[in-house]
Amino acid sequence: MDILTHKENGILTINFNRPEKKNAITQAMYQAMADALRDAETDVTVRAILITGKPEIFTAGNDLEDFMKNARSLAEPEAVPPVYQFMQALNESGKPVIAAVSGAAVGIGTTLLMHCDMIYLAENAKLSMPFTQLGLCPEFASSMIFQQIVGYQRAAEKLMLGEAFSAAEAFEMGFVNKVLPLEELLPYAQQQAAKLAALPAASIRATKRLMKGNQPAAISTKMAEENKYFSAMLNAPEAKEAFMAFFQKRKPDFSQFN
Repeated sequence: MDILTHKENGILTINFNRPEKKNAITQAMYQAMADALRDAETDVTVRAILITGKPEIFTAGNDLEDFMKNARSLAEPEAVPPVYQFMQALNESGKPVIAAVSGAAVGIGTTLLMHCDMIYLAENAKLSMPFTQLGLCPEFASSMIFQQIVGYQRAAEKLMLGEAFSAAEAFEMGFVNKVLPLEELLPYAQQQAAKLAALPAASIRATKRLMKGNQPAAISTKMAEENKYFSAMLNAPEAKEAFMAFFQKRKPDFSQFN
């Protein structure tokens, strides 16, 4: 299975399990994660959630072949595609969510971290949000959340240029909690999740609710706004050039567009 889920000692672990495709995410994988998060919300035995990948890679982001195959349905105004369901479930989760990231976290692999409560990186982690390089724009409220965390100028650099940044830089910016040697990452994240699971569930939920305040509603609004831009840009010439260049293994040429 491309998404593995496991419940033990109050912890739901969601694991990207498609290493042969660099854990690239399909719509079926998004649906599986959305369902797991929604089930966890009503499951009293789940007290903390841990999202992780493989030692060599967290996720390469969207599976572009699957993404383009479903592009038309993703752009439909009334559609609630699996990726949107997943990110909405993550945004609305009342339970603490921890991410343990090693290797590359591309595109939505970095975006989803902004919706987690605690983020731990291995020293080999490399984050990126290459939306502009694909003729697209930020997604799922990253244009709002990222600058709230790291400040406007740093967010502008990462979102506008779309260049990758290291675990050390992510920590220095205040984006993540801790950077660890690869072999220590998962045990440490599991230990943190176990600490949360051992605490009073009502206290953790209340603390998260108080810290988040009205943010989930604001995030939902921003997600909808970004989705309008994203959907329109998905069918624009710039994105078509970027995707064609990707499949043809060449550098895209945006000079022809204003």
